[in-house]
Amino acid sequence: MNTFLAVIIIFGALVFIHEWGHLIFAKRAGILCREFAIGFGPKIFSFTRNETVYTIRLLPLGGFVRMAGEDPETVQIKPGYEIGLIFNGENRVQKLIINNKSNHPDCKIIQIEKIDLEHDLTVSGYVDEDEFVTYEIDDKAVYVYDQIATQIAPYDRQFASKSVGKRALAIVAGPMMNFVLAVFAFMAYAMLAGMPVDEPQVGGLTDDGPALAAGLEEGDEIVAIDGQTFDSWEEMTMYIMDRPHEEMTVEYERDGETSTVDLTADAREGPEDEEEGVIGVYAPTEHSITGSILFGFTQTYETTVLIFEALGMLITGQFSLDALAGPVGIYNYTGEVVAMGVLILLQWAGILSVNLGIINMLPLPALDGGRLMFIGLEAVRGKPIDPQKEGMVHFLGFALLMLLMIAVTWNDINKFFL
Repeated sequence: MNTFLAVIIIFGALVFIHEWGHLIFAKRAGILCREFAIGFGPKIFSFTRNETVYTIRLLPLGGFVRMAGEDPETVQIKPGYEIGLIFNGENRVQKLIINNKSNHPDCKIIQIEKIDLEHDLTVSGYVDEDEFVTYEIDDKAVYVYDQIATQIAPYDRQFASKSVGKRALAIVAGPMMNFVLAVFAFMAYAMLAGMPVDEPQVGGLTDDGPALAAGLEEGDEIVAIDGQTFDSWEEMTMYIMDRPHEEMTVEYERDGETSTVDLTADAREGPEDEEEGVIGVYAPTEHSITGSILFGFTQTYETTVLIFEALGMLITGQFSLDALAGPVGIYNYTGEVVAMGVLILLQWAGILSVNLGIINMLPLPALDGGRLMFIGLEAVRGKPIDPQKEGMVHFLGFALLMLLMIAVTWNDINKFFL
């Protein structure tokens, strides 16, 4: 699998599951979802199903669910306009033809005096110079502008009409689905690779390690090293790591018989540029559905804790912005992970999914956490924040996030290519 394909699959899955969470819980709350989009920019592909337009867009940098009421309607119908009306079998308005009425010769022309597409769902006006009429509008009627049909959004189908709890759930569902995806990614890894078992046993050997050269085999039980016994894999590896280039006597048990071999640990560079001893063995593993499920949850939790610790270090200055990776950096790291195989790629996908969930939950404008913050303020105040002011805050937040993205991307380019 090449890097580009791996990035498309992984990021497509992360964005899809995130936006799918928003979509499902918004629809459950009765909110009209106009569009479910993967990517930004011009549309590449689209289709409509159950009131929602599903689109794939050119720039694969995220996605969105466009819920009714979050943005102003693109077409405003004002008194004095002449529009065309097409009725359904119950004599309710099914289509409102805004322009190009000649393309709909069967429509009834009306000069608008009053129209309410949110509450009363009625349209009033003159069909002749002196005939004033009022018609009811179907709650799933569409208006047609430039031959594009858009479903109207009565107030009870709009985001703002729902309770604080339902709106919060529709927002938080996106990041939560990323945590769910991470659990499944780690579970899949455990089911395929097996779960590490914390026992002093040889689970596997590298092709060129001292253990293989000394004659150790998979399944050997390590009884002692230099006369010291161990209760766990971690204790054993810590002992070996402290002894690079040192000769050790390994006592092991195989098929009920105990033997000893002498070997010298190789050295590798540790996390603080210090050498660590290695003998070329892997931890033992076991395959279990129950254990794999537990592994999925524990790995997601541990990854979450690590990311929060890293964020804390970034805030306190222990990490610099140079440590952040943008799209270019993630692409480069994904290429390195792809070379390690599908199993490591599953772990990488889980880590990225947790990261996306956490970042989106931060209380920053334009992110899900920022939207939750405004919903929380509404719950405390007992009334919503002015939509225009909230929209401006999110716009400025989005602009700042884009500037940060550009800065991080430029840093990635300098790091990896210049």
